[in-house]
Amino acid sequence: MTRRAKTALLVGVVIALALMGWYGFGADNDTTLVNNVAGGSNPSRGLSGPGFGASNPAASDGGPYSATGLKSRQEQLALWQGRHERAEQIFASYRDATRYPYDSRPIAEHPDQVHPFAPIAEELKLRNANGEEVKGMRLRTTQERVFLSGTESVKFTVSVRDENIRPLPLVIRSARAQSIPDSRTPIKLVQASVVFSDDGTGADDASGDGTYSGRLTPVSQGFQNYGGTIRLLVELTADAEQGVAHFDVVYTPDVPATWAGVREALEAGSLNFYLKAQVRTAGRYVVSARVDDANGVPFALLQFNDEVAAGIREFKLQVFGALVLDKRPAFPLRLRDVDGFLLIPDKFPDRSTMARQPGVVHVSAIYARSRFSAAEWNSEERQRYLEEYGKDAETARRQVEELSGR
Repeated sequence: MTRRAKTALLVGVVIALALMGWYGFGADNDTTLVNNVAGGSNPSRGLSGPGFGASNPAASDGGPYSATGLKSRQEQLALWQGRHERAEQIFASYRDATRYPYDSRPIAEHPDQVHPFAPIAEELKLRNANGEEVKGMRLRTTQERVFLSGTESVKFTVSVRDENIRPLPLVIRSARAQSIPDSRTPIKLVQASVVFSDDGTGADDASGDGTYSGRLTPVSQGFQNYGGTIRLLVELTADAEQGVAHFDVVYTPDVPATWAGVREALEAGSLNFYLKAQVRTAGRYVVSARVDDANGVPFALLQFNDEVAAGIREFKLQVFGALVLDKRPAFPLRLRDVDGFLLIPDKFPDRSTMARQPGVVHVSAIYARSRFSAAEWNSEERQRYLEEYGKDAETARRQVEELSGR
């Protein structure tokens, strides 16, 4: 055989061994493995058994268990073990997170929804009409809500505190609500005065506590034909210093639907509340309600989100069976604090609200736990995701087994 032929044969053998090493050990460390093979190393497929480790005599003799090859194989094993662990975690996390349907969830997942009708409170540095800070003074404000419709009203409160949180003498010099155009389309400007007081009458809860309260009722204060943002600007004087406070609300004059009662039914292992409504405007409605157990412990957040036709309709809110069995609430359950709105796409305001239903609106019957189903929720999307995450975990598991010599 000529020298050229021998050289070609040797190169072919080296390349073949390099390709075999890449196929057996994975592409992540292909460069390292090719170099190992070209240098005469021949890593073993197995990592277990009496010959495992750098102390193997064959390794020191340049045999099939070379130190470099074993190190590379160990690195590959560690890599795939990590991938397998992460894949299993992702699979389990997704499976557990989707055990209940998206519209019947533990309220612990949504702490901001436990008390949805609590006033919106804010504390800021007091600023004057030019936006300059008034030193040593803090402005405290609350407003009941942001969105309202029809005949609904909204309450506001204002107070000023010093650095020691003590209320300062306050004078409301002016309080005016005004429509704020949300487009370039010319609209008629609407303005109205809002009365603030600290005498325990009207919107005010306690006389002389330093907190002034006022109430805006758009439908009776000139906004009955206006839909959009209303801004309330309050000019005040506290301890001889002037300042301003402002509030924004979003108003729609039309009410899309009105409530008409509640019924319940235990169906297919879950408890369903059906909220009846007279729907005036068809479209996509979003309804939310909270459920407490018999001891007043917040338990679940229920939601409805679907297209609804005009007429007498029912919004179905489901307490999922597995959720009841897992969380074990005390019966009877109390449905409370219901709110809903009609979505208005491609427009501002983007919703028209239904009247709030604060407090308990329905108390369920008492049911034995044996009547509820332990089955997990399922859907085409959930099944597809579980299958894909399962494939990832299985692929990683097989790689670990192969690299471990099992």
